[in-house]
Amino acid sequence: MEENLAAKLCLLLGEQASNAMQWKLLGQEKNGSLLLGWVENVSSDRGDNSYSVIGLYDRVKENLQVLYRFSKVFNFVQASINQCNTLLGYVIKQKSYMHLKEHQTVLSMNCKKVEKTHSHESFNEELLNLDIEFYEAHIIEFKTEVAKIHTLENNKLKQVRLQFLYKEKCLQTLDKLIVLVHQEYIQIYTILYNANLESHMIIELKHETLVKAFIWAQWDATNQVLYHIHHRKTSTSLFTDDSTENSHKSTSVSPTLSGLQFHDDLPHETVLNIPLNLPQSSNSENCGTYEDDVIPLRIHDCSLDLIVISDYKGIICICHYYLYRPVQPPQQVLDSVISNLNTVHFAYSITLLHHSCVIHCVVPGIPWIRAKLMRPTFTLYDDNHMIVFIQDFFTHILDIGLHHQPCCHILCGPLTNVPSQSSYLVPLFNQNNLCDSNNMKTKYSFNADTSINGSSNNTSLLTIDLPTLDLVYLSISTSFLINVFKKITSTEVRLGILHYFLCHKNDLETVAELISAIAEKPRFLDIVKVMQEFLISGTHSLVQKNLPPDALSLLPLVPVTMMEEYAGFEAKINDLNVTLSHEKLWNTSVMLLSPQQRLIPYRSDLWTRLWDLLIKKSDELPRFKPSHIAEKLLVSLACYQPEALSRCTTPMSPSGGFAVTTAALGELMGSWLKYGDYRLPFVEMESCTASKQEHIVSVNLRELSVHLLKYGTQNNLGRFKGSCTPLHVHLLSTRHVASQFETSRLLCQMLCKAANIDSRLELERGFSLVDNLEDSRRWLLFTLLERYRYATESIAFPVPQGFMSFFTYLGYRTLHYSKFLQYVRHSVFELQVDVAKIIMAEHERNVYLISGFIR
Repeated sequence: MEENLAAKLCLLLGEQASNAMQWKLLGQEKNGSLLLGWVENVSSDRGDNSYSVIGLYDRVKENLQVLYRFSKVFNFVQASINQCNTLLGYVIKQKSYMHLKEHQTVLSMNCKKVEKTHSHESFNEELLNLDIEFYEAHIIEFKTEVAKIHTLENNKLKQVRLQFLYKEKCLQTLDKLIVLVHQEYIQIYTILYNANLESHMIIELKHETLVKAFIWAQWDATNQVLYHIHHRKTSTSLFTDDSTENSHKSTSVSPTLSGLQFHDDLPHETVLNIPLNLPQSSNSENCGTYEDDVIPLRIHDCSLDLIVISDYKGIICICHYYLYRPVQPPQQVLDSVISNLNTVHFAYSITLLHHSCVIHCVVPGIPWIRAKLMRPTFTLYDDNHMIVFIQDFFTHILDIGLHHQPCCHILCGPLTNVPSQSSYLVPLFNQNNLCDSNNMKTKYSFNADTSINGSSNNTSLLTIDLPTLDLVYLSISTSFLINVFKKITSTEVRLGILHYFLCHKNDLETVAELISAIAEKPRFLDIVKVMQEFLISGTHSLVQKNLPPDALSLLPLVPVTMMEEYAGFEAKINDLNVTLSHEKLWNTSVMLLSPQQRLIPYRSDLWTRLWDLLIKKSDELPRFKPSHIAEKLLVSLACYQPEALSRCTTPMSPSGGFAVTTAALGELMGSWLKYGDYRLPFVEMESCTASKQEHIVSVNLRELSVHLLKYGTQNNLGRFKGSCTPLHVHLLSTRHVASQFETSRLLCQMLCKAANIDSRLELERGFSLVDNLEDSRRWLLFTLLERYRYATESIAFPVPQGFMSFFTYLGYRTLHYSKFLQYVRHSVFELQVDVAKIIMAEHERNVYLISGFIR
């Protein structure tokens, strides 16, 4: 339910709530506390008196503390409080009436921009009554008897921000404060207190410059990292003979994103330097407007809107959105035809450093009047996903987890649980994670190869609408994704939704509903791909259950999805055509400071985890592809000899020998057990001596074992530094093959139930069931099982025992006899003994049909 933060805080003010108005969010600290400003209007005999107030709201304790009441009304745009809650820093933005003679410096800076289109006389007349906005930065000792204000920055035309550094423990004698002035410098202030006084009076205030010039900056409160973009000279090529080109390159500059990591007792260090390929150059001289948003704490103008999102596990995402025209017309033509009806392209790019790739999204044909109001929300949703939400347009759910490549994305319409009046949502810190750094380290101390469906149970994210201070929970509901799955035509989006529920949520009830949805249109061309995604994702989800920790490093070698890596696609969302593409980055690790080069070598933090992920990425080995087995089976099944196969080597063997099929299979199934008890509409027993399905299972087991032995264990060259042994390989390969069989059986169950064939309600099973079915149900069941047969065959998955006989007899009763024989000749149907007897008995008097059948 939607809640307003200002209304909530008014209840905490009590009697003074009626005097509070004009609430404004001023900042968010590392512990999750929110700084807010408001105006109080007090009536007295002398008249009304208004003044500004800054307070601190503790979200955990639900407590609002009034920090300081000022003497008059100020336009506060940002604030920060030190860790001991004794010193308050704030930034004021105010307008100043300018006279031409008083500010010659400012006017000369703007003169060159305007004289191109205005005469000098008209320009002077406009500036005579010009209001210029200035920024001021101050800190106030509000705990002393007489509050003392220290001015840090005054009359700055460029945007100003400040932020106190937080440590593991609050120090009573020392504080550090960062002050940022756009395009000018970044300074760090060291504040020393008098330790003998309880009031913590400042005795010394000194500063030093960290960065001299920058075009963008952002403060990461959780990890105490300062990101900033500056221009660096590009290196000159040594392999180019053209001196003119070399001289041009030597003077050119490129934007570079750097990261400064701050420590408690050590100097800061530069841990990141990434050259950026920005789609449009940041020309701040032509853009003088600022968005004074405080979450996240950034400093930038309208020429560059970029956000860095990070997680302690080593996830870093650089999100940049922009508007552009594919073909830029001449400036005079553009000025003459500018209109709100003109269309532009809206685009954003997300650089996933932990995956060494960039995801691009382009939405063409957006009217300018709508495009200029688009402000996307970028936020991590759970352990494996990121949400890009644009109100009234669309939602993009990116699969960016550490367990596989980011390829299973979901594009859909705007979230239905977000109020339509919301304009710009920004995420607040999760209250469950508001803890000290020691607890944070404990929480995230895990192996990167842990379970893929280890998503957080908290599936709702608290956000705040900055213009209105409305608190909105951002969540992806199951019903919402089901509706998207049913309505959207993009196969890639459908596969992404199916992968989401199978691998990340392990929600079989929802998956069964999705399978029923595709069964409503059995002739859908891509229904086979949906079934294959179910088989592969379901197998991966099943095989990683109860897998020993020392065998988890083999999971990246087994298939996880049907989606191809770095493959783009298009999707139509309402009236928008959204295009996704991937771009691979090379040698991303060289942009980081290696663990041995750190001030404290190999100290575990965000950057060492990212380094480990990138090193593992550089040594990434190929996943096993089921299509390779299908290619080999094209030959081996053609010359298949049943007597050459031992019946004690596969999970389909009745005599055992395969441990996973006995007691351990119950543990393997876990929450799937209730589906495993569901009977199929045929007898699960083969009537032949040895079936081809056993051969398929045997080949799967052999090929997967060879692949895992080749890439998952230590070889003679020592290329893989893993601890896995052939015993681990045998364990994973047997579990994987057994999971293939169970997943295939589960899909067959769901398809039969989607065709309105419920074996719990049907009186008959097997051939007699087919004979008693109505033509409509028989046709639907055959169509679905035909797609199922092709889906399993193309990726070399086994089918349940007894399926081939049942499917053949179903085809015999559904198709015309001549067409049935065509299916037999092309090996779609298998004429086993039980089916052959019935067919020959029905046509024993027709010699022509019998001879054709035998051929």
